[in-house]
Amino acid sequence: MSKQTEKLKKQLVEISDVINAFKSEAVQVKIIDRLLDTMMDWDKEGDDHFARKTMRLQQDDNHRPNGGVRKPGATKVLNQLLQTDYFDQPHSIADIATYCKDQYDSDFKTSELSGILLKLANESKLRRERSEENNRFEYVKAS
Repeated sequence: MSKQTEKLKKQLVEISDVINAFKSEAVQVKIIDRLLDTMMDWDKEGDDHFARKTMRLQQDDNHRPNGGVRKPGATKVLNQLLQTDYFDQPHSIADIATYCKDQYDSDFKTSELSGILLKLANESKLRRERSEENNRFEYVKAS
């Protein structure tokens, strides 16, 4: 076997415990695939390429493709709303989704919000009440 193949075998043995810690075989394969691609690129172009690729991946984690900063997720937005007086009055999930779109430029589906709102209700941060008008749940700050 070539020196490069021996080196690769040794490196795979060293990282096998980490990779095997993932339960999903698909995830394991994807990680190995990315590692091999990176290693091949590294061998072709040297250390400088690896540093540029790492820097690009870090930038991708913090920014969206169009250059803007990543928007906060539904959990973060709802927790921010809890700190305001928004939930002093009852609101339906549809009202909350519309408010998030208008105020936070975050277009959440009601299905994205429902589980988080239920969790906040179970944690006694919000109360979940049925509206007498339309028999739908509304959320208000817990006393």
